[in-house]
Amino acid sequence: MGVIEDTEPPLKRVKGPLDESKSSPEDRLTAEPVSCSLGAQMARPLTSQGDGETIGSKGVIKKAEFIKLITRALYSLGYDKSGALLEEESGIPLHSPVVNLFMQQVTDGKWDDSVATLHMIGVSDETIVKSASFLILEQKFLELLKMENVTAALDTLRKEIVPLRINMNRVHELAACIISPLQCVRLGISGQDSEGAKSRAKILEKLQKLLPAAVMIPEKRLEHLVERALDVQRGACAFHNASDSDLSLYSDHYCGKSQIPSQTLQILQAHNDEVWFLQFSHNGKYLASSSKDQLAIIWEFNENGQGSLKHTLCGHQKPVLTVSWSPDDSQILTCGQEEGIRRWDVSSGECLHVYEKSGVGLISCGWFPDGRGIFAGMTDRSICLWDMDGRELECWKGQRTLKISDMAVTDDGKRIISICRESAILLLDREAKFERLIEEVDMITSFSLSKDNKFLLVNLINQEIHLWSIEGDPKLVSKYKGHKRTRFVIRSCFGGLGQAFIASGSEDSQVYIWHRCSRELLLALPGHSGAVNCVSWNPANLHMLASASDDRTIRIWGLDHFNLKHRDQNNGAIHHCNGRS
Repeated sequence: MGVIEDTEPPLKRVKGPLDESKSSPEDRLTAEPVSCSLGAQMARPLTSQGDGETIGSKGVIKKAEFIKLITRALYSLGYDKSGALLEEESGIPLHSPVVNLFMQQVTDGKWDDSVATLHMIGVSDETIVKSASFLILEQKFLELLKMENVTAALDTLRKEIVPLRINMNRVHELAACIISPLQCVRLGISGQDSEGAKSRAKILEKLQKLLPAAVMIPEKRLEHLVERALDVQRGACAFHNASDSDLSLYSDHYCGKSQIPSQTLQILQAHNDEVWFLQFSHNGKYLASSSKDQLAIIWEFNENGQGSLKHTLCGHQKPVLTVSWSPDDSQILTCGQEEGIRRWDVSSGECLHVYEKSGVGLISCGWFPDGRGIFAGMTDRSICLWDMDGRELECWKGQRTLKISDMAVTDDGKRIISICRESAILLLDREAKFERLIEEVDMITSFSLSKDNKFLLVNLINQEIHLWSIEGDPKLVSKYKGHKRTRFVIRSCFGGLGQAFIASGSEDSQVYIWHRCSRELLLALPGHSGAVNCVSWNPANLHMLASASDDRTIRIWGLDHFNLKHRDQNNGAIHHCNGRS
């Protein structure tokens, strides 16, 4: 690999009918409970409800709460009979009689009764009671308008809603609906929102979110708790590199090292000198490599993950420093050492254009997100933007890049990132004409941008890799140590599920892999016989990693043999691919 000189870088229930009439809310509390849109008949609450009992080995799970969550889950899943049976058998009702009555009154559109019952539920926070009353009375107001009973609607607004003295902006919007019915449409509070049962169900959902959980059990609360538990297990697994569909409720989750690519599956051989750079295409189907031998090679991977040589790209007169894939992977740029940039068609291998500038060498390159232009770092420390035909569109002059330099553009095309000094990275906002700097403690040799454009991985000459957050003001997040770098440009990358891992080359011929959040060094992979200059993690295959070395080879790393035999018997063998031009 190129040597770095010392002087420069590198969601209820329905109930059966109630006797509506003249009984008071208190009288109705003794009526037989019914379910509120969750289904069949409500169970009879028994005397003993086990409120003080706990279950579980640690005694922290209240039995009554646990059973209520299961009951709620059964109703949510449509198992109404099972939910009612559990309430009856356990003697633990999902909701108290007063809450059941309240929910039924809302469902039946008995607005005045429901407001009266609301005050009997036992919510101590007056603000919550007023907000819930507002929701109920607003629905009453809208349904009266729909029935064209403007006088009653106006009375509701003046005598019931306004005295609550909350959400006055909404009160003004409701008042506007009386003057102009079209205002309801503009505000999104007419039409389907004022239809009977459907609209009332939505009001119940809002009330459920507003009232305390102990009063109305939240929809899908059990599912939420289980998801949180899975999240915790997944987060605690340092080797997690599998899709969420692989998570199971039957056992605690643990991936193990077997989910990290650690086995050499294939050695790609076609370069006749040191391989300095490589990068997978966005779709993961191709891998491009560049070398000191003045060649760039496109490798193609089949469905079984086996790679073969697709094109050898000839034309550079000097070592090829980097390659860059177009956003749609149909074209690729190759950047020679202080010479022109070449644009190639991936399908045919044909050179489509050479980008040059008289008297100035090009040292780094990349694509704009729309694929309609390219940018390059120049030896005169400027950054230039060209259209596809080579016409210069913009140029940022001054100290914008270095002789040894990486460059990147965020996906929105707004920020260009480059090494502008030996120990500083420039974040150039090309629209706002605003610049920020990442100031490092030592010489920067290379960097890479995360897929979400929020983080930058910076390699330093002092054998450290730094993770920077670049949202807002730049902030150093993590440091990774263990790999070796004394003379050469060594490159690192993000990879794995959610880019949860950091991989790097090393001068001791190994590939190093860290857990991104914990900073724990997980693996050091031997196999190469020369310095590992660059690594690239396949963005479409969580279990494929490629490394490029001074030993003139590219190694494709995958899961270990034991696991491979259970996944695909054909992926176990090491395959030597001897490419030719």
